[in-house]
Amino acid sequence: MRILEGIISDRGSKYAVSGAPCADEATARTLLSALKRQKKFARATHNSWAYLGADGPVKNDDGEAGAGMVIVRMLEREGLRDHLVVVTRWFGGKHLGGDRFRHVQEAVRIYLEERGRDGGD
Repeated sequence: MRILEGIISDRGSKYAVSGAPCADEATARTLLSALKRQKKFARATHNSWAYLGADGPVKNDDGEAGAGMVIVRMLEREGLRDHLVVVTRWFGGKHLGGDRFRHVQEAVRIYLEERGRDGGD
């Protein structure tokens, strides 16, 4: 799994983005479990994720209401199927309001750009 840490910081909250090829929901959950074996990610406030599979999108907001759908829409726009993307947030003590959606979008954009630079997975 590709992990990009420390990509966004705002009012104490910190973000990371991770991703990997993914065949189905079971694989997505296995990849997420592997990510959370790292204490840092297990202790995160939110690990929101999504992937687009043959049966459509699967997403989980992990308490960050609406974040999974933001990831789904970006994957659809990019045409990236069979790939899991996880946006992790460590809450910094101050609420971000609508800016949190902008940060989720930016995290996914950073991941997609990095993936494109490396020629994909």
